[in-house]
Amino acid sequence: MTTTIDDFAAGFREEPGFLDYASFGPLSAAVAAEADALNELVGRARFGAVDQLADEDERARAALAGLTGFRADQVVLQPDTSTGLMHAMFGLTGGVLLSPADYPALTFAAVRAEQTLGVVAPVWLDTDHGRVTPGRIREQLTSTTVAVAVSLVDPRTGYLADIDGIRQVIGDRLLIVDVIQGFGVVDAPWGVADIIVGGGHKWLRAGWSTGYLAMSDRAVDQLTPVFSGYRGTSRTDLTPWDEVLDPVQGAAAYRVTSSDPLAAGRLATALEEVASVGIPAINEAVSDRVSRVIDLADEFAIPIVSSRAPNERAGIVIVEPPAEHLTVMTASLFNHGVAATVRQGRVRLAPHAATGQETLDMLRAAFTSYGSAIRMR
Repeated sequence: MTTTIDDFAAGFREEPGFLDYASFGPLSAAVAAEADALNELVGRARFGAVDQLADEDERARAALAGLTGFRADQVVLQPDTSTGLMHAMFGLTGGVLLSPADYPALTFAAVRAEQTLGVVAPVWLDTDHGRVTPGRIREQLTSTTVAVAVSLVDPRTGYLADIDGIRQVIGDRLLIVDVIQGFGVVDAPWGVADIIVGGGHKWLRAGWSTGYLAMSDRAVDQLTPVFSGYRGTSRTDLTPWDEVLDPVQGAAAYRVTSSDPLAAGRLATALEEVASVGIPAINEAVSDRVSRVIDLADEFAIPIVSSRAPNERAGIVIVEPPAEHLTVMTASLFNHGVAATVRQGRVRLAPHAATGQETLDMLRAAFTSYGSAIRMR
């Protein structure tokens, strides 16, 4: 069923002032209703409920396949993004090029794999002021580099990586992309990636425990499923119990146990919502809100350190007031009910497609208070 962007926006339920989708997204109305229905199903244990719940995994993988272009059998659900990245990094052999300043889910996975198995070697990229660009990657590739790992959207800078350009410079090396900060709002060329890993608790508004891992056939051939449980075999009936089978050749090998059917149902509902309106329409609405936040920051002369160009940004605006004024900025946002993330001397503002005028007015009021306070100092 096709819906309009207005229909999609009507499903947002958060209170005015919420500008923190880069941290988590409040459940959409449809996802909340699905969660209630599935909880009721579990609570009452109606006849056939177990079979119905088991179908949610397949439903979620089909929805992911529809949005990414990967086949459903190339997708496996995960507890979260970090677990999926651990699977990817522990399965590699050779050098993996990545930014030392990237989100810790990436860097920790690479280092832990090196420390534990000694077969993967993190190679730390010298970035362009924190941005992972094709040019910098090209300069630092070596004959031992087997993979490049990058966040689609850098949560510190808001920079939208050019994964198509990265693919062009790395050749047949594996491209691993942490997509959590952009999936559902960025119209990216997913097919250039060999591995995409993400979760639904931010921009998809599906809640926690809604991770996913998609792998190309080439990635399946090159990676080893180090952590592969009894659900990662070709036998689905789990009999006999006195035999430990080899992992299946495919993405399903990266399962440790059964997926959470309630989480799978929430994720499937969120993905189906996105598909019904289309990512381009959502991206356009998000871009409009980002532009309005940028305009407000400019109006109050608050320094913006995130990308301004539409092709280099997603849903994140980063402002960096002078260090001596950061506390005033934080207090102003808090006092006016604006939810944002303050980290490492910067303030991260993350609107979504339905961020309304009331929220923007609250942000304006916070900026006004901030400006008045620093002029009185």
